[in-house]
Amino acid sequence: MTAYVAFVRGVNVGGNKMLSSAALKAACESAGSSDAKTYLNSGNVVFRGKASAARLEKAIHDVAGIDARVILRTADELRAAIAANPFYAEAKSDPSHLLITFLSGELSAQGKAMLAAHAGPEKLHIGKRELYIYFGSGMAQSKLNASLTEKKLGAAATGRNWNTVNALLAMAEACG
Repeated sequence: MTAYVAFVRGVNVGGNKMLSSAALKAACESAGSSDAKTYLNSGNVVFRGKASAARLEKAIHDVAGIDARVILRTADELRAAIAANPFYAEAKSDPSHLLITFLSGELSAQGKAMLAAHAGPEKLHIGKRELYIYFGSGMAQSKLNASLTEKKLGAAATGRNWNTVNALLAMAEACG
């Protein structure tokens, strides 16, 4: 059975949309998956089975009463996203400031143009369904984060730092 990683967008951030690990596991089971394991309490779950983002979004709503977007990757897709990281040196020296932003689909033309025109201090690389962003000065003061809205990008987006992405891949490989 295929191992999936689900990135649930916008939960457990600043005390909003609180989704417990137990509720997230229950939602996965309700959506027809098995062996669900959460990582941290920030909307990361690895599981096996047949999956769709829409089915998991509905299950989260049914189980926890929360409307949240879900972005899925198989273990193979996550491995490919990690391998495509153009910021190898930064990943080694400063992994907590390297973010992969996972997209629900390809960027819109407007989103590509907006990101291509970005001239901030961050290093940015546009992949097919991922954005690679190195926040060398930290994320707190970055204006780029405010730009990464679904409306502007044409796709839902949620980011995870390099350490989290690699930990989730290890979990997916152990699960699958």
